[in-house]
Amino acid sequence: MIIDGLLLVDKPPCVTSHHVVLEIRKIIRTKKVGHYGTLDPMATGLLVVAVGKATRLFPFFSKADKVYQGQIRLGYSTDTYDSQGEPVSQEKEDFPSKQRLVKVMKKFQGEIDQIPPPFSAKKYKGKPLYVLARKKEEFKLTSSKVFVHFFDLTSYNPPFLHFAVKCSSGTYVRSLAHNLGQALECGAHLSHLTRTKVGDFDLDQAYSLEDMKRLVKGGKTEGVLFPLETLLPQFPKVILNESGTALVRNGNLIFPEDILSIFPQDNSLLVPTQEHIFKLFNKEGKLLAFGRKDIQRGSIHPFLVIGS
Repeated sequence: MIIDGLLLVDKPPCVTSHHVVLEIRKIIRTKKVGHYGTLDPMATGLLVVAVGKATRLFPFFSKADKVYQGQIRLGYSTDTYDSQGEPVSQEKEDFPSKQRLVKVMKKFQGEIDQIPPPFSAKKYKGKPLYVLARKKEEFKLTSSKVFVHFFDLTSYNPPFLHFAVKCSSGTYVRSLAHNLGQALECGAHLSHLTRTKVGDFDLDQAYSLEDMKRLVKGGKTEGVLFPLETLLPQFPKVILNESGTALVRNGNLIFPEDILSIFPQDNSLLVPTQEHIFKLFNKEGKLLAFGRKDIQRGSIHPFLVIGS
C-alpha cells in the first residue's frame, strides 16, 4: 500500500513517540514514517505523523505552534520536572493564593529564555541529555529563546492547578512547570499533559492506534489520511503545463510560459516584490514540488521536489 500524507494520532500514555511511529510502520507496511514533534511518554494527545513523501515536509511543520492542557502539582520539584522523577526538594504545604498564582503565570508569557529539563531529548555534544543524566555525567544546560502565547490558569485546587498553554516549537512545558515552582518558592512539577493542537491540526481530528489499524486495514483511509495535495493550503497553487512539469522534475526554473493557472490568482507572481512560496502541480492534480519566487530572474525556483 503506497500512502503519502499525514496521519493524526491520539497518543496514549506510557508509550514513546517512537513507539507510535513503529506501530504506524506495521499498520501501513512501510518504513518511511516520522513524526513532527515528540511527546513525552507520560503525555497524551496529538502526534502528527508523516508517511511516505510527507516526511520531506518536516521544515514546514516542525516550527508550528502547539497548544496543551495539563496539570501541575505544587509543593515539590523533581529531577525530571514531572511526576515520573524523584523529588529533589522538601515538600511544602504553603501554597500561593489564586491571585498570586495567576500573576506569576503571566510572567512566563511572551518571549522567554528557557533551559530544557536535564532528562530530555535535547542533545549535548551529540548525546541526548537523558542518557547523560541517567549516567549522572556532568553537562552544561544552555537556554533557548521560546515564545509563550498564553499560560492560563483554568482551575485551582491546591496542590493541583490546571492550565492551558500555547507555545512555540521547542518549548518544554515541564520546564514551565518547574520554573513556576521556583518563582512561587514552593516547588512544582508537571503531573499531566495533553497536546490538543499542532498548527491548524486539532486533537478532535485524531484517531487512536487501534482505530487507525482497523480503518487502514479495511482500506478506509479517507478521513484518516491528509493527502499531500491538501497540505499547507496557505501557499498558492500553481498548475504547470507539460513543459513546466518536465522542468520541475529536474529542479529547473519555471517561467510564465510554463504555467497554466494559479489559485488563488496572483498577478504579482513575477513582480519584484516580497518572496513567495508556491505549491507546484501537474495538470492531473499531483503535487510535484515547492517553489520559491526568483525575483531577479522573474521565475519560480523549485527548492523541494516531491513528485517524480
